[in-house]
Amino acid sequence: MQSHQFSTIPADGVDVFYRYAGPVDAPVILLLHGFPSSSHQFQNFIPYLAYHNYRVLAPDYPGFGFTVVPAERKYIYTFDNLSLTIAAFLDALHIQQFALFIFDYGAPIGLRIALDRPDAITAIISQNGNMYEEGLGETWGPMKKYWATDSAEDRAIIRARILSPERTIWQYTAGSPTGEKGVPPESYTLDLALMEREGNREIQLDLFRDYRTNVEMYPRFQAYLRERRPRALAVWGREDRSFVPAGAEAFRRDLENVEVGFVDAGHWALEERGEEVGGQVVEFLGRVLGSSKSGL
Repeated sequence: MQSHQFSTIPADGVDVFYRYAGPVDAPVILLLHGFPSSSHQFQNFIPYLAYHNYRVLAPDYPGFGFTVVPAERKYIYTFDNLSLTIAAFLDALHIQQFALFIFDYGAPIGLRIALDRPDAITAIISQNGNMYEEGLGETWGPMKKYWATDSAEDRAIIRARILSPERTIWQYTAGSPTGEKGVPPESYTLDLALMEREGNREIQLDLFRDYRTNVEMYPRFQAYLRERRPRALAVWGREDRSFVPAGAEAFRRDLENVEVGFVDAGHWALEERGEEVGGQVVEFLGRVLGSSKSGL
C-alpha cells in the first residue's frame, strides 16, 4: 500500500501544510481534522483511501500542525476564518468537487464550506463530527459557562482543565475499551508538543470561545441537510464523551437516507478501530462515488 506525501501551498495569506495521496484525476476526499490534532491523525487513513483510488487531501488549519501563519497576516482565530482559509486552500489546488470527511472541529469548518459551496459536495462522512445540540456531552458544561461569561476567570479554568497534558491524553483514551493501549502515544505526544509553541494556547482558547458560533449555526447546518440531501454516513465511536451517540442518531431527523453506524471506541474511533471505520467509509464511497477497488 502506498504511503502519502506532504507539501505546503499559499492560501489566504497562510502557508497551508497538507498531506496527500492518490491519483490526481480520482474523486477527491477532503479530510478535516479535530482538536488538538492535525492532518497527522490521518497518516494511516490517507494511504488506505488512496489505495482504493481516491485523491485524498488533508490540510492543517491555522494554529494547528505545521501550517504557518505569518505574523504580519494578523490572523484572527475564528471558525469562520478557518473555513475561509480551507476554502482558499481548495481554490489554490483547483478543487471544485469533493467528499467531506468531518471529525470534531472538522464538522463546523466543513459544513461552513458546504453552506457556501453546496454544489461542490459529493458526499459527507461524519466520524464523531457533530451538528446537533443533543450530541454535546456533559463534558461541555465548563465550556458553555465560558461562552456565557467570557471572563478571565473562566478562561483560566478552561486553560487549566483542557489544555493540560492529562486532558489531552484523556481525550484520546476516554471511552476506549483498551485505554491508553489502544492509542499510539505519538498521536497525543505530537499534539502536546505543538501546543507548547509560543502563543498557541491562547489561539486554542480563542477558538474555544468562538465554538459557541458553531452551536448557533447548527440550525443552518441541519437545514442544509434537509434542502440539499447529500449522501451521508455517520460512523461514530459509541463511547465518545464529547460528542455522544445522540448526535449521530439525530442525522436521521434531517436526512432520511443517512447511514448511521457505531464502533466500539471513544472519540478517536479512527485511531482505535481504523480498519473497521475505514471499511465502512470505503464501502459507502464505493456506492456513492465509485472506485475500482471499493469492494476490496
